[in-house]
Amino acid sequence: MASQGGSMKVTAINGVKMYSVSGQRSFPTWLTPKKLKALRKDSEYMRRIDLIQDLNFNTAATRIKSTPDGEYIIVSGTYPPQVKVYELRELSLKFERHLVAEIIEFQVLGDDYSKLAFLCADRSVCLHAKYGSHYSLRIPRMGRDIVYDRWSCDLICAASSPDLYRINLEQGRFFASLNTRSPAVNVICRSPVHGLLACGGEDGALECFDLREKTSVGRIDVATHTGDTDQEVTAIRFEETESFQMAVGTSSGQVLIYDLRSSRPFRVKDHMYGSPILDIKWHSTLNASRPRMITADNRVVRIWDPETGEGMTSIEPAAGSINDVCVIRNSGLMLMALESTQIPSYFIPSLGPAPKWCSYLENLTEELEEGAQTTIYDDFKFVTKEDLERLNLTNLIGTNLLRAYMHGFFIDYRLYLKAKSMADPFAYEAYRQQRIQEKIEAGRAARITIKRKLPKVNQDLAARLLATENDEDREASVKDHASKKKKKTGTGSELLKDERFAAMFNDEDFEVNKFSPEYVSLHPSESKKKPSLVEEHFEPVDDDSAEEEVSVSDTDSSDSEELSFNKKRVKPERKSEKHEGAARVPRLYEVKDERHAQAFRNQVSLAKEHALPLEERIAAAEKKANESLKGQGGSREISFISHSLPEGNSESAFPQKRGIQSLKLKPERQAFKMRGGGGGRGGGRGRGRGGGRGRGGGRGRGHGRGR
Repeated sequence: MASQGGSMKVTAINGVKMYSVSGQRSFPTWLTPKKLKALRKDSEYMRRIDLIQDLNFNTAATRIKSTPDGEYIIVSGTYPPQVKVYELRELSLKFERHLVAEIIEFQVLGDDYSKLAFLCADRSVCLHAKYGSHYSLRIPRMGRDIVYDRWSCDLICAASSPDLYRINLEQGRFFASLNTRSPAVNVICRSPVHGLLACGGEDGALECFDLREKTSVGRIDVATHTGDTDQEVTAIRFEETESFQMAVGTSSGQVLIYDLRSSRPFRVKDHMYGSPILDIKWHSTLNASRPRMITADNRVVRIWDPETGEGMTSIEPAAGSINDVCVIRNSGLMLMALESTQIPSYFIPSLGPAPKWCSYLENLTEELEEGAQTTIYDDFKFVTKEDLERLNLTNLIGTNLLRAYMHGFFIDYRLYLKAKSMADPFAYEAYRQQRIQEKIEAGRAARITIKRKLPKVNQDLAARLLATENDEDREASVKDHASKKKKKTGTGSELLKDERFAAMFNDEDFEVNKFSPEYVSLHPSESKKKPSLVEEHFEPVDDDSAEEEVSVSDTDSSDSEELSFNKKRVKPERKSEKHEGAARVPRLYEVKDERHAQAFRNQVSLAKEHALPLEERIAAAEKKANESLKGQGGSREISFISHSLPEGNSESAFPQKRGIQSLKLKPERQAFKMRGGGGGRGGGRGRGRGGGRGRGGGRGRGHGRGR
C-alpha cells in the first residue's frame, strides 16, 4: 500500500466511527519532483491514502463488484466505455478493456474474472473470457438489468418490455421468454438458496418466477404498501443465508422488507431524500449476530438493522452522486462508484474487520486518527424557526422534542411527518398532480417536431396548408392500408415549393387583405380586428417633405386649425433588426382630403362606402346634400359665411340672403323692433316686408308697423 501523510478523515455518526481511507483529490504520477515537493503544504494531499493503485476513472464509474473468490474487484465506467480489473493481492490494476458502447450492468459468471457478461447501451450482450471478447449478441429491446442462473446456465435480461429474455450459454441460443404483467421490467434478482427469480416493474409490482416451471408463482403490488401508487420498483435483493426475506426498493426512496410467506411488508424504511433506491445489500459479519441492511440512493448510503429499523450510520460522499456500492464480504470495507473520477473507500470497524489483503488497516486507523470531525444525528430532521411556524410547532421550543442546533432545531422525523400531514393535508394530491404534469411534459419533449419556415407573404395561408397536411399525415398513419392505395396530391409543402404558386408567397401584390369587404364577407369570423383609422384616412409623408418647416400666420386661426388636422405626428414604429442602431425619427402622416379628415374626427371608417359602386356613391352623396336638418321646430336650413367681414366693404358685397321672417321665431333682442316695411339703413343689415322686422346699427322705416 502506497501512502503519504500522517492523518485521515474520520467521522462519528450516531457514535459509529467511519474512516475515509481514500477518495481525496488524486494527482498524476508524472508530476515533476518540484511540484511534488510543493504538495507538502496541501492538507488534502497530506491525508491522501491510496488503498489500491490507480483506482479511478477518467469521467465516472458506473458499476463496481467483487468476484466470488474475493481476489479481484471489477469496475466499469466511462468515458470511453471501459472495464478495469484490480488484483487485491497486488493492490494494483491487473488489466483494462475497452468496449464499443456504455456498460449498463455486468455479471461475473465464474469465481474470478475469467468469464464476464456485459449488458451494453446499444442492446448488445458482450461475453468476455480471460483472453478478451468472446462473443456478442443483441436483444430485441433496450436492456436494463441482467442476472445469471448458475443451475441452468441461463443469462436472463430485463428490458423495456414485459418479457424477460433468456439466453442459454450452454447451448448458445435464446430460450422462450418469461412473460410478466408489467409494462416494463426495471430490475431482476435471483436467490442463491432456492433459485426463485424476482422482477420489479414500472407499475410498482413485484413478480416472482420459478425457473423450473417457467411460470409466475406470485405477484405483489408494492406501490400500495408505500401510500403512493405512482411508484416503480428499482432494487431487489434476497437474504443470502435463509432466503426467506426479501428487500425491495422503490423510486421514492423507501425500502420494504417482505417475508416470502406474507404479502405485506413487516418493515418499511424511508431514506428521506425522495431519490430512487439504487442498490441493496444484506451484510453479515462475525462481529454481528444478525445481518445488517445496506441501502443506497444517489445521495446517501444507510446502514441499519432490518429487524428494528434503527439506523446504525450513514455515508454521504461529497465527490459526486452515487452509482453503485460494493461491500467486501465479511468485512467493514466499502467502495463506491460515483459520478466522478474518484472511487472512495470507507472503513467502518463497527460493521466488520478489515479484509485479509489489508489487515494492517485497523492498526493504521488508530495511529492516524485525528478525532471526530463531524457529528450527525440520523432519523432526525433539521428545521428552522420558520418551518416550525408553518407546521404550528412553535410551542415545542424548549422541550425535549426539539434539540437546538446552529440556526434551527433537530426534530424526530416521525413527528415531522405527522405534523406536515396535519398542516398540509392536500400535499399528496398536489404532489400527484405535479408528477402527472411532469410525465406529460416529458412525453411532449420526446415528440419529434418538424419546424418549417413560413414565407414572408401570406403566412396564415401557408400555416393552414401545412396544418392540413399534418392532419392528413396523422390520419394516414392510423390507416396505413388506405394511405398506400390512395396517392396524396397537392399537399401543403408541395404547394409552397410549386413554381406556379411561388408568386403567391413571394410577391406582395398577391397578399390577402383581411380588412377588405370581400374578405370580411367571406370570412366573417376571422375579421374581428378593425383596420386602423390612421392608415385609412392618412398617408405617410416622405422624409424630405417631413423635414420642411411650415410657417403659419398667427392671424389666420382657421388655417392653423385646418393644418392641425392635415398633419399628424405618430409614435415611431419599431425598427427592424438591421436598423436597430440607427436613430429613430418620428413618422409624419398627411390627411388624404377634407372628407377623410371629417371621418377621422367622427372616428368613422369609410371602407363600406368605398366598397359601393360609383353610381350608388353618387346617388348617396346627392341625397345627403338635399337632406335638411330636422329638430323639434320642424324643417329649417341655416346658411352662413365662415370668413369675417372685411372692413370698408358694404353690404352689397355679399349676395342677398333670405331673412328669418319665415322661421316664425321670436326675436332674440326686443331693442331691434322697428316700424316700416322697407329695408333698414346704417352700418348693419335689415329687410322688412309689411309687418316685418329689421336689424342693424341704424333705424329702419317702413309703411307698416313693425312687430
